[in-house]
Amino acid sequence: MKAHPIYILRITGLLDGISLLVLLGIAMPLKYIWGIDKAVTIVGSIHGGIFSAYALTILYAAIRVKWNLLWPAAAVIAAFVPFGNFLLDWKLKKAQVQYPIRPFNYALLVYSIVFFSFFDLFSQLPVMSTFAASVGASSFIVGFVIGLYSLANTVGNILSGILTDKIGPFKILMAGLLLSSGALLLYHFVDQPLFLIAVRIIHGFVAGLIVPAAFTFSANTTINEQQGKKVAFTGTFVGLAAIIGPAFSGIMASKTSVPFVFTCVAIMGFALAILSAIFLGKYKISKKEKDDTGVQPAGSLFNGGVLKAYAGAFFLMFSQGVIAYLLPLHVQTLGYDSRLSGTLMSTFGIIAVLLFVLPTNRIFDRIKPSKTLALGIGLMGISQLLISQSTTTLALYFVLGLYGVGFAFLFPSINTMLIKSTPPALRGKAYGYFYAFFSLGVVAGSSVLGWLNFTIVEGFMFTGIILLLFAAFVVYNKQREHALNH
Repeated sequence: MKAHPIYILRITGLLDGISLLVLLGIAMPLKYIWGIDKAVTIVGSIHGGIFSAYALTILYAAIRVKWNLLWPAAAVIAAFVPFGNFLLDWKLKKAQVQYPIRPFNYALLVYSIVFFSFFDLFSQLPVMSTFAASVGASSFIVGFVIGLYSLANTVGNILSGILTDKIGPFKILMAGLLLSSGALLLYHFVDQPLFLIAVRIIHGFVAGLIVPAAFTFSANTTINEQQGKKVAFTGTFVGLAAIIGPAFSGIMASKTSVPFVFTCVAIMGFALAILSAIFLGKYKISKKEKDDTGVQPAGSLFNGGVLKAYAGAFFLMFSQGVIAYLLPLHVQTLGYDSRLSGTLMSTFGIIAVLLFVLPTNRIFDRIKPSKTLALGIGLMGISQLLISQSTTTLALYFVLGLYGVGFAFLFPSINTMLIKSTPPALRGKAYGYFYAFFSLGVVAGSSVLGWLNFTIVEGFMFTGIILLLFAAFVVYNKQREHALNH
């Protein structure tokens, strides 16, 4: 008889809880009171390995057990709270008999792959600059290696899209998972800036293969009337990665090392590659799924809907780049602790995830994506204007919450618009360019403002005006199309 997934989750959860207590209650006092540094290094490494196994069992339980996403979310939170795993185990023991095992759901595996890809990205944010400096990189090289990842990612995105249409998304997914997991292990060998630059190029390129193939696989296996809801669910995993990734890497890097953090992420990638080989390789798209699309096979890839989706992707990440660049500086200028920046960014992520996972996700199949796109980008533009005028923590939290609402409307809208505007035969290439615009937006958001030499307030104001102008263009274009059709 096979062990219930919840039972496996309970065992690894208890081990994770015990190792956390040993780290906090024994290893850290040994280091900071008695000066035994190796205690934290050894116990932290063991705890990181156990946490990686625990994270995998959370994914496995989410895939195999008929329960809602609040359970996996609670399991993740419990890992960061002393005694949290023990309290969760008491609840899970009762839940084990209530929730049956379901047949393997390939969609949740695809969601997990999307989570891994963005978790890989977001886990780099708090640690890459300090890691680059630790191997002797100058301040210029530090900034260069951070942006270099996104540029290499852009090339990988485009190539992934082209190859996905030629040989199918499964092979590209497998290649991306295996190669990016291998690239993460290369950081163990980095000891000088030049080698770090080479590793960043390799890592960015191979990681760029994953997301276009994953989204293409998901889009091509979903009926047309449920695309918006499914994209919103996918956004949930992107949001969770944005919330968990920086916290995980920041905590683990302080206890162990940056290469060890990347090794934990690599283990997750290799495990997903094994699961994909077992389950996704067997999945065949039915004729109904192939035919169930509102787009004819013929036609140009770059139609109006696709171009609006690309512009939405670019301005979404342009805005994100500005937030990442200016918000910490704004918070510091106001005299607040730098930790406030992290909690503010988590706030917008949490708000977005709630809107993705709650019944509000049905709106994306009931309202035309151009309307929700305009609403989302408009709210994000207004929030950028308000950030520049916010001087209290309460005001900042409110504005970042508003930004999260805008993000939650925009992300599913541009994905749904892209899917509805492209036939399955061109969808891989469409998603390749789509995520290339994502990557370019991040680079442009910070670099353009730096080049224009704006003050913090001027940078937020400029970005807000740009986003509002794009929202107005989408509304005008929609009204113009409506008038021409009538």
